Amino acid sequence: MQDAVQFRLENADGDAAANGNRLVLSGQLTLAGIAPVEKELRRLDGPIRVIDLAEVDDIDTVGAWVVCRLAREHNSDISGANDAADRLLDSVRGIDGGGDIRPPRPPAWERVPIAIGEKIYGARSGIYGVVGFFGQIILGAASLLRHPTRFPVKALVHQMELVGVSALPIIGLMSFLIGIVIAQQGSVQLEQFGAEALTVNLVGRITLRELGVLMTAIMVAGRSGSAFAAQLGTMKLTEEIDAMRTIGISPIEVLVIPRIMAATFMMLLLGFYASIVAIVGGAVVGDLTLGIPFWTFLDRIHDVVPQHDLWVGLIKAPVFGLIVGLAGCYHGLQVRDNSEEVGRRTTMAVVSAIFAVIVLDAFFAVFFTEIGWG
Repeated sequence: MQDAVQFRLENADGDAAANGNRLVLSGQLTLAGIAPVEKELRRLDGPIRVIDLAEVDDIDTVGAWVVCRLAREHNSDISGANDAADRLLDSVRGIDGGGDIRPPRPPAWERVPIAIGEKIYGARSGIYGVVGFFGQIILGAASLLRHPTRFPVKALVHQMELVGVSALPIIGLMSFLIGIVIAQQGSVQLEQFGAEALTVNLVGRITLRELGVLMTAIMVAGRSGSAFAAQLGTMKLTEEIDAMRTIGISPIEVLVIPRIMAATFMMLLLGFYASIVAIVGGAVVGDLTLGIPFWTFLDRIHDVVPQHDLWVGLIKAPVFGLIVGLAGCYHGLQVRDNSEEVGRRTTMAVVSAIFAVIVLDAFFAVFFTEIGWG
């Protein structure tokens, strides 16, 4: 019994001929046997009138389908098949593998609205999830208020260290450079009007009111928000959170609330710290390039920056921290199935937190202008 399919071409008298009109197959007409010669069978282009299966030892569905395809392509008759081969040939004879395997693609004017509608409809589950998560936090906070001895103080202090103290170097460096850039670029533009002295006003107001808090929130989202999502996502994937629920420990109380409180509280301090360091950076530029002494620059800040600018930054900072903490913890707890989901949810946590922070910053800008703190 042969392992692979053998084939030859014969003429009408049964003699071998390269351009004969009779194709004789022999051996194992199965998936394993036909695979080595399938390409050669495709290249046969002579006028094949008959496909002879008398010498075939065994045949399966794949072999029968190849024979039927050859017969269809060359308009050939099939002869010599035994009863089992006849049944397989009858089963696959009507199968045509030449159809389009891809569904029809609707036009763009129809496809785009459908995709947008599906996204909007799919966002419903996300809204339900966020509302439910916020409700769990409220219930967890209420439970801790009723039982203050259960409050995870050590976890809160640890998270405050990670979110706040460990972030001081990078946020300080970033804020110092931002202050330098604002002072340098602002002075170049103000010099055209002979108003270089107003660089103090520019640096003080824009850092205390906007950029100090906003850039800090973006840095905290990328640094701590992503860490929250990755940590909780990994714990969810390794079933540590399920184990905590099994032994009666609330993950919301032990894991989520300390992280959110740490982000909220430390964002207040980090935002103020970033604003002060940015002003120092502006004062360095003023001393080196504008002829404004360092201490004079800082003293002028007190005179030219309204007090409500400081309050605007201090009000926005904890709100931004709350948003970053919520986004990181929510997406971390949504991890399912595999480790790839951890990376995807971490990315979503950072993107959604930054987006929400910028939207809220725009809202605050309009709100404070309307109440006279513009």
